[in-house]
Amino acid sequence: MKGLIYLLPILLPVIGGYAIIPLGFKDDRSRNIYAETIVCLTSVIVWCILLLGDGAPVSIYSFTRGFSVDFHMDALTKLFAGMISVMWPLVMLYAFSYMKGAKRRHTFFAFYVMTYGITLGIAFARNMTTLYVFYEMLSLVTIPLVAHYQDHESLYAGRKYAAYTIGGASLAFFAVVMTTVYGDAGNFAYGGNLGSGAAAGMLLTAYVFGFFGFGTKAAVFPLHNWLPTASAAPTPVTALLHAVAVVNAGVFAVMRLTWYTFGPEILLGTWAQKLCLAAAEVTLVFAAVMALRERHFKRRLAYSTVSNLSYMLYGVMLLNTDGFAAGMTHMLFHGIIKMSLFLCAGAFMHRTGNAYIYEINGVGRKMPVTFAFYTLGALSLTGIPLFCGFVSKWQLLLAGARAGTGLAYAGMAALIIAAFLCAMYTLTVSVRAFFPMEGKDRYADVPGSLEADRMMLAPIVVFGIVNILFGIFPGPVLDFLQRAAAGL
Repeated sequence: MKGLIYLLPILLPVIGGYAIIPLGFKDDRSRNIYAETIVCLTSVIVWCILLLGDGAPVSIYSFTRGFSVDFHMDALTKLFAGMISVMWPLVMLYAFSYMKGAKRRHTFFAFYVMTYGITLGIAFARNMTTLYVFYEMLSLVTIPLVAHYQDHESLYAGRKYAAYTIGGASLAFFAVVMTTVYGDAGNFAYGGNLGSGAAAGMLLTAYVFGFFGFGTKAAVFPLHNWLPTASAAPTPVTALLHAVAVVNAGVFAVMRLTWYTFGPEILLGTWAQKLCLAAAEVTLVFAAVMALRERHFKRRLAYSTVSNLSYMLYGVMLLNTDGFAAGMTHMLFHGIIKMSLFLCAGAFMHRTGNAYIYEINGVGRKMPVTFAFYTLGALSLTGIPLFCGFVSKWQLLLAGARAGTGLAYAGMAALIIAAFLCAMYTLTVSVRAFFPMEGKDRYADVPGSLEADRMMLAPIVVFGIVNILFGIFPGPVLDFLQRAAAGL
């Protein structure tokens, strides 16, 4: 009976989402009501668990000694599950409007709802085996979403996404086996759970395999290239899955591997820590440069995501509680910011049929609400005070200074360089939208407004407001995450 508490929010969207296909709804409205009901009910159940559950571990199935499917709840679970349970219902509303008139809509929403349950399985996983099972399932269930349009670009993106993410999971499997054998069946415990028996060199090698394997979904260099290509997917997929759920699942898995399986005592000062920390620092600068060069609107934001995911990994790999808290803070705040930016980009592409940066010139006067909130998101992502992006980036800089190592200081410099580049590749879009050069306004002769409808604007406005609120009043969130990072 206790296992049903965790199974319910996982199975409800998986079974309910799959049922969309055989039910064969005759119209979009009835299907939309059904899908939104499933998603909202799942979110209600999740929040009942987060607020009322005792967090005690529950074993669902054991298929051999040391390998079992178990669930539990701790502070990291609350962060990840809480994020996606609030974001999913809002972006579903956006998707209803965005996908209106598209082909294979029933199939799209079936997989879209199913993905919610699989992601929750990752959030509630108690051990490496359970996390790995749902991690692989997440790759499989999202491939059809990436390749949804089934044109050449989408099919290529789907194949590339599959190759990278499934290949990355193959790398991580070595770490899963090693930590299960030498770490209390792989059960998560704050500070690590590895016992004696394996050579230190072998364990550190396993960690590096796990970091880059799980880090493939987090788009760490050189395993990042799938993410910009995956922007060929519909914007609701790009926003929710490739800016929050899928990529944050990679960061979440690295957090579990680092802080709840190996632990700072084993990793601190080793070649494994230095290699992985250096990889994160290279990625965050390299991807920012690539974002500045990119001329496609969504691919520019995708490269920005690659950069910001490594902000989180930088915090995690500092191996101090300040860095861990800062990494979790940026995971939450970047999700809010990037969700808003992707939804704005999607609204522009949907309403105008254009996709490139030069095609934005002058559109802000025709889409004032969309690009006003885009600008708020851009300011936040750059790290301007009074927005939540400043809070998390400031915390990361403080954590780097407190670490006091050469690589930590190099990371601080990388953060500042990447923030400067971020201002250039995000705010120039706003300048083009509202202040086009003379004779370059592409929309001067377009009659009427191009503003998105209310169903698309509602999530954009909500995420924009939350961005400001967390920037002005970050205290409760920071307090919770600092306690979580300290294992309290």
